[in-house]
Amino acid sequence: MATDETKRAAQEFLAAQFTEAVQIEEDRLNSRAAVALAPNVWKRVAETFMAQCEAWNVITKEESLTCKETILGDLRIRCAGKPNIITVHYDSKKLQVILRNTARLEHEGDSTFFIQGYNGGTEADLSRNNQRANLQVVVLGELRVLAGIGRTAK
Repeated sequence: MATDETKRAAQEFLAAQFTEAVQIEEDRLNSRAAVALAPNVWKRVAETFMAQCEAWNVITKEESLTCKETILGDLRIRCAGKPNIITVHYDSKKLQVILRNTARLEHEGDSTFFIQGYNGGTEADLSRNNQRANLQVVVLGELRVLAGIGRTAK
């Protein structure tokens, strides 16, 4: 004989199963979106670096930063009068974007971002530590370090 408590427990069980199934489906859709939209994310990364370099040069009224694409598709950014370089590499198999900035302190290492799908597979973006990365802030911070003025304004 089913009591009200038994009915409620069974309903909670069904709700938990439904929630788990929905989450599994959303994860699957997000994974597909990451693969399908990864080239667009990389294009946005490259365009953001190029645009930030151009804007920087317009303000300084000289070619302070040069941003070039290599034959392999990586980006190389240099700052005039500085020996350091930023290399931005896209790994399409691992869905990663790796930033190597030789102006960083030795213990800081490379920055690795992953391309992840969001919103039930409708969009994709860079993430770090399972959180969306603010591309504008990341790029500006890297350029500031390359130029030798520190990651943030004082």
